[in-house]
Amino acid sequence: MAVQYAVPRAGLPGRASLERWANAAADGRTSLTVRFVGAAEGRALNRAYRGQDHATNVLTFPYPAADCGLAGDIVLCAPVVAREARAQGKPARAHFAHLVVHGVLHLRGYDHARARQAREMEALETRILRRLGFADPYR
Repeated sequence: MAVQYAVPRAGLPGRASLERWANAAADGRTSLTVRFVGAAEGRALNRAYRGQDHATNVLTFPYPAADCGLAGDIVLCAPVVAREARAQGKPARAHFAHLVVHGVLHLRGYDHARARQAREMEALETRILRRLGFADPYR
């Protein structure tokens, strides 16, 4: 796993935590880059790749099928994640863990565009996070 900090590292999870969270959600070998960005880069990426002109908490970019198994980039917008954690009354660390798990599940092909898909993905996220010692992120 490669970890990139395009914002100050203070208060952000380190590589060991990110690897633990990603591995808990992965289904086999993985090759990931996790990048922490600020609001401007988060907004630019969301606009360029999803056509939405605002920063979002997490973006996932899968690589084409690779010999190394699951591969892709997970981009976390640090100020959005911190703001959401405060608004939801949860530790930022728990929210970062949730979004890493969420991003890895997207790399595995899970989606939440439809209600049934969302319920399945949310249930899996909740089980994984519980095993990691985190509360249900949807309560």
